[in-house]
Amino acid sequence: MKRLPFILLIILLTGSFFAFKSSMARTPPGKYEQIMGLVGQLLVQGHFSPQNIDDNFSKKVFDKFMDDLDFEKNVFLKSDYDSLAALYATRIDDEIKGAPVQSFLAVSSVFDRRIQETAEWSQNILAKPFDYTVNESITLNADKLQYPTSTAERQDRWRKKLKYLALERYVDLLDERTANKNQKGYVVKNDTELEKQARSRTDTVIGRLFERYKAKYRDEDKFDMFMNDIANTMDPHTSFMAPVDKRYFDEEMSGVFFGIGAALQQVDGKIKITSLNAGSPAEKSGQLQSGDIITKVAQGNGPAEDLMGYNVQDAVKLIRGKEGTIVKLTVRKTDGVVKVVSLKREKIENDFDTYARSAVINDPVKHTNVGIIYLPEFYAAFDDPNGRRSYLDVAKEVQKLKDAKVDGIIIDLRYNGGGSLYDVVQMVGLFVGKGPVVQVKGRINKPDVLDVKDESVLYDGPLAVMVNEFSASASEIFAAAIQDYGRGVIIGGTSTFGKGTVQRNFGLDAKNGITYGESDLGNVKLTLQKFYRVSGGSTQLKGVESDIVLPSYMDVLKLKEKDNKDALPYDEIAKADYMPWKSAWNLPEIKALSEQRLKADSSFKVIKENSQWLVRENDESSLNIESYRQERKAIKEKSDQMNAAQKLKNKMDVTLIPAEANKFAKDKNKEERAKQWLKILSEDIYLNQAANVVDDMVNIDRLAKNTAPPAHP
Repeated sequence: MKRLPFILLIILLTGSFFAFKSSMARTPPGKYEQIMGLVGQLLVQGHFSPQNIDDNFSKKVFDKFMDDLDFEKNVFLKSDYDSLAALYATRIDDEIKGAPVQSFLAVSSVFDRRIQETAEWSQNILAKPFDYTVNESITLNADKLQYPTSTAERQDRWRKKLKYLALERYVDLLDERTANKNQKGYVVKNDTELEKQARSRTDTVIGRLFERYKAKYRDEDKFDMFMNDIANTMDPHTSFMAPVDKRYFDEEMSGVFFGIGAALQQVDGKIKITSLNAGSPAEKSGQLQSGDIITKVAQGNGPAEDLMGYNVQDAVKLIRGKEGTIVKLTVRKTDGVVKVVSLKREKIENDFDTYARSAVINDPVKHTNVGIIYLPEFYAAFDDPNGRRSYLDVAKEVQKLKDAKVDGIIIDLRYNGGGSLYDVVQMVGLFVGKGPVVQVKGRINKPDVLDVKDESVLYDGPLAVMVNEFSASASEIFAAAIQDYGRGVIIGGTSTFGKGTVQRNFGLDAKNGITYGESDLGNVKLTLQKFYRVSGGSTQLKGVESDIVLPSYMDVLKLKEKDNKDALPYDEIAKADYMPWKSAWNLPEIKALSEQRLKADSSFKVIKENSQWLVRENDESSLNIESYRQERKAIKEKSDQMNAAQKLKNKMDVTLIPAEANKFAKDKNKEERAKQWLKILSEDIYLNQAANVVDDMVNIDRLAKNTAPPAHP
């Protein structure tokens, strides 16, 4: 088996972990020390390209942790940073190696003290009117800021933040008054009253921020952040997760979780129920309705945890749990009545939002029907042999589209962040057949070529793959293989994200050290290997460059792998033995046809120019109301132009496969989401370009075969 080197590596690592565990047992550490020790051992002995755990590494972790706590540079003073750095910036490596944990506790203590000061300042600052005639500005790009050198400077920076937030609300209120002053029943307030109301609304928003600090910035939470910063310093995709975060991650990957079946939204700082899944515990109870506010959550007969300061994701983590267990919700009904609702968690399958789905783009003028398969991630229920797998679901959608007689297929991998390696390999096989798909290389072993054994090809027609700057990992493997084989056309931004590394999860257990299952101390997602294309180049850092580049706002945001200073480098190995695909169309011809369309389409020129302007303009804002209005007007105009440019003037006809037209009729929530999805697709300028490319491939193929277009019903 070609996977043997990887398995041997895991076995070798396991041996070293057990050796470490026995040495740790001689001096029983506290919880923090034990976690840091286990994480350190994992990083040094298991990481694909480990850095030395030394003072230099320690300094990078220290700076990352300080920045995560105070990314706006308005909490810590420069003197705080200097004094903490002098004592702890070079100590973290010692703590990883067994020294008592002091660094994050010291930083946490200063942070808590400064936050308390800031909360008191906020009340005093917002108690007085702001003068919006003063010519001053606020820097919004945190990368351009340093820590304030004095309390006065820090206080002034915080004052500007509050003034900016209040100014946003004040201008909104003034505009609202102008628009509604002649409306019957509308109470017209003067400028002074509106300015006061704007400060009151700002106080509410900031109050929620401080409530969140209280709820989610306890020492335990900050330690989790600290450990994740240690892991991230090795590379951006090595990470630490607390047990509840790991469970949430697994649920999102599988599309299956155990909960109550209610969709939640944060509205005015409160966790509100927006809809109930048909047949779910929430719906069957008859005690919950859309609009109810969840104020507290209790696990069985345990104490209730107040949700004040929680965001939706944090609330969801509390409400979900093991199948069959009880969760008790304290709910404020829409009529003001407060009641406690006890629910037994059941299996919830988030099939519409998580799993592959398809639609058909109908073009009677061009006599083509193009299928689109949307895949949000390469999901797999790893713990359930009967669970959903992405490649099997995609195969089903491909077959449905073939049965519907589509002329070509688009695979939409935009925003697909990756997932199961096995599934992406098998999915490439659906379109290419037998052959290598990706090469995987570990720290010490030779490359392992992952291939498809089955010679059969499910679909051999015209194919396009849509990607964007957030298509990563498994998405890049798929796009790279399709590109290297010449099997289809890659359409998107200049390149995909650039994550070409393989991770594996390891549990940290108080009794057993390193585990592969449940863990009580947390989990480490560790980078063990690197991906390489069959053509030899890595997808790491460079990503996959699109065959046809469509200008995108995201291309200028600097959010790709190459923009992270801790990212692993790009490199190349020998190419694998593979046979490129033979087709009637050729890429230069397809690109030339696409370029002609793009030149004639002013929309993409607007997107490119306006996106670059918006990024520059949003770095700073005036706090003078007249200048602010002018800036906002210019920004709104550019933004509106760009948003309009991204929507087709003549919508495409996009429908579900005829056989599935009433697929969601029994679930109104899913039916509404399906309608909204089809509407979004029909207006999507990027999808329209992809459909045009597939049309070109279809027509070239027809010419080569000398066949007329079929009559579509």
